[in-house]
Amino acid sequence: MRLFDKIVDKMVSEKVPSKRRRRLIIYIAVITLLSMTTATVAWFSVNTFAGVQNLDLHISMSAQLKVAMEDYGTDLEKYGKVITNEMIDEYLQKQNARLEDIILDPVTTRAGDVFTNRRGGERKPNDRSYLEFECYFIATEEMWVHLTTESTEQGEDNGTKVTTTSTGAKADVVNCVRVGFTTAANGTAIYEPNRGTPVNGQATFDLPGGAMVYTDNTRIFHIEQLKPTKVTIRLWIDGEDPQCDDDVQDAQLGVQLGFIGCDENNVPIS
Repeated sequence: MRLFDKIVDKMVSEKVPSKRRRRLIIYIAVITLLSMTTATVAWFSVNTFAGVQNLDLHISMSAQLKVAMEDYGTDLEKYGKVITNEMIDEYLQKQNARLEDIILDPVTTRAGDVFTNRRGGERKPNDRSYLEFECYFIATEEMWVHLTTESTEQGEDNGTKVTTTSTGAKADVVNCVRVGFTTAANGTAIYEPNRGTPVNGQATFDLPGGAMVYTDNTRIFHIEQLKPTKVTIRLWIDGEDPQCDDDVQDAQLGVQLGFIGCDENNVPIS
């Protein structure tokens, strides 16, 4: 029997006057409701020097894809197979920011494009909030691009995964992460590792825990043959996630993103 029911029964057995009993029941019900509401709101309780630090990000492409931080047209020699922290840092420096200074204070979003803090104030990228940068994907044939947990190069361990070297309760940081991928043609797809109950109306997807299986759910955007496609990548810690609490402050976070191209039937293109 629930605690609330036990309290009511006790008041009846002790012959508490009905008028006083009604006041007490209303009071207990309000306290219970507030407790339930509080339990569903995570967020950090401190907004100063609270965020996730020591971010390490690595992005790799499978054989069919190339990527660059700028649009080089169809000059394939200027595109590469990886995006490194150094390349992202060079991009950020043009906005007077540095990757090593990025602190992921919790934010939340519905569609992955507008972000707010706990008080509902809109937050801007790369300024004690969330990481955002643009890159350009290109391929020699039309394809759907998917995230993959498989290594994009033989002998490497560079498939998609979110990790931490933090221990104890701080390790929960891997469950608070979201990564969004936005293109003009396909909108925004949001990857939520260790996906739980959706928060704030977000439509997210996760990757299979075992062998990689490609489906419509793992698609993130479509690219045309030899047409550079601009992709805006955003990485954030979602304050609405139940595990985004004080325990994960100052945690270390590692994010690997591996991309692969598939045909319209979700079969990898070799």
